[in-house]
Amino acid sequence: MCLEHPHRRLNPLTGQWVLVCPHRTQRPWSGQQEKPEKNELPEFDPTNPLCPGVTRPNGIETPAYKSTYVFENDFPALVEVVPIPPNSDDPLFQIAPARGNCRVMCFHPKSNLTLPTMSAADIVVVIDEWISQFNELSAKYAWVQIFENKGAAMGCSNPHPHCQIWSCSFLPSEPQLKQERLRTYYTTNERPMLADYVDRELQRQERIVIENPDWLVVVPFWATWPFETMLISRNNNKRINDLTLEQRQNLAVTIKELTTKYDNLFQCSFPYSMGWHGAPTGPEHAHASSAHWTLHAIYYPPLLRSATVRKFMVGFELLAMSQRDLTPEQAALRLREVDGKCHYTEK
Repeated sequence: MCLEHPHRRLNPLTGQWVLVCPHRTQRPWSGQQEKPEKNELPEFDPTNPLCPGVTRPNGIETPAYKSTYVFENDFPALVEVVPIPPNSDDPLFQIAPARGNCRVMCFHPKSNLTLPTMSAADIVVVIDEWISQFNELSAKYAWVQIFENKGAAMGCSNPHPHCQIWSCSFLPSEPQLKQERLRTYYTTNERPMLADYVDRELQRQERIVIENPDWLVVVPFWATWPFETMLISRNNNKRINDLTLEQRQNLAVTIKELTTKYDNLFQCSFPYSMGWHGAPTGPEHAHASSAHWTLHAIYYPPLLRSATVRKFMVGFELLAMSQRDLTPEQAALRLREVDGKCHYTEK
């Protein structure tokens, strides 16, 4: 088959191509290996500023929270009040204002838990808090980015279960690309792109990892990272605050199953960056049509061959185009076959 040889695949969400090189999966590896993360974390660490009752570097004491806890980031990338930069007539030196808000959200008071080891009921609480934060911030900002960096391999400096929420007065580059591509597809086909994509994947089955009435998890046809997945709403939801109670409950079960599969794949706390994408928000987009959007989350995990061997985006991939060895179909098969119900630490 041609798919067993080098070929390119188009990501219709961004217009970018990905180079797939299946024949390279047999090459020997003698490069860098990551140190396995310590799995035996304490339930409470008096030196961890995200733990209940511990004082953060700015002198503020984290309250003795019992569930989720959200606070303004002590070192935010975006702030709400900034001076307006001067206009530039030079097309090579363009500058624009960037206002926003950055928050940290703790998932649970216990430091030794992660989403796959939390209960589905606890994950529902996390989802409810995501929605609560989104409702507040989306009224003001054009884009609300909920994201989680899990593990040191993805730059996470604190092992306590948490995510971040950055809100922007502007539409960031990746969402802007999707906004344009999704709108163009909808204008041409009179259907949301990801609704059609879900239908096609359900017909083919070869890239599906998890399927239930409300959610579909696939390794995208155009995936860049080895075990990248996309979690897509099957109910025409446009934004995360569109979800019904039943859809939130099914989402919690789906997240727990997917992240358990990830951990069980190499029997480690599987690192990833993930985040939610939906229709833009804020006053500028409040009355605009969002019919072309479908709510989805993307998981970008770096591990490739084992708990200690990761993929690096360097060289050709930085200078030319993204490239992968393991095909999305092979990755989906491996994830599909891995147990998603019982975490390896409980066996």
